[in-house]
Amino acid sequence: MEQSAVVLVAHGTRDPRGADTVRRLADRVAESLPAREVRLAYVDVQEPLVGEVLDDVMTRHASAVVVPLLLSRGFHVDVDIADAVAAHPGSRAVAQLGPDPLLAERMVQGLRAEGVPPTAHVVLAAAGSSRTEAAEDVEVAADQLADRWDGPVTVAYAAGTPPTVPDAVTAARADRASTVAVASYLLAEGFFHDRLADAGADHVTPPLGDDDAVLAVVLSRLS
Repeated sequence: MEQSAVVLVAHGTRDPRGADTVRRLADRVAESLPAREVRLAYVDVQEPLVGEVLDDVMTRHASAVVVPLLLSRGFHVDVDIADAVAAHPGSRAVAQLGPDPLLAERMVQGLRAEGVPPTAHVVLAAAGSSRTEAAEDVEVAADQLADRWDGPVTVAYAAGTPPTVPDAVTAARADRASTVAVASYLLAEGFFHDRLADAGADHVTPPLGDDDAVLAVVLSRLS
């Protein structure tokens, strides 16, 4: 029986560091699935867009699985990707990467690697979205992190949604936190992640990147 093609769908970025990170993740997925065609597509900024990749893939395969490389629901999942899938019979979309306990573990590892004290106040920094379901997913991600972290965990956003990351850091200081760390709940480097360095925290973790945990979540969506 033919294996379904796999289409990984990232947001897209003009930052070459972030673009390289996403390509490395896609390469790792392809290496883990040698019997399947794995393609990378985008919903914004970069090309090819997901609909264009599905146009091509479905000329060779009877089915395709679309995996959003996104950390929460929102317009790109519920509209851009959903519309592309609906226009291509035989394709189907699976859940986005987050929230997931493996990503919470990855954030804890990132905090420890940065030398963050276990009782520090952690601000989970997400990209931000105007859609309620996206905020709900981020809150679940924060709860999963809080279950694994001794200190308090709060949520903030790099853009579009209050509270901002600087405001959350300021609030933590006002609450007498001796150490404040920002846990980057972003997949790759880029404009949003760069803004975290200016938020006034004592520590900022790298983005989730092409880490083993992220790869494991992608593969779990295909199982």
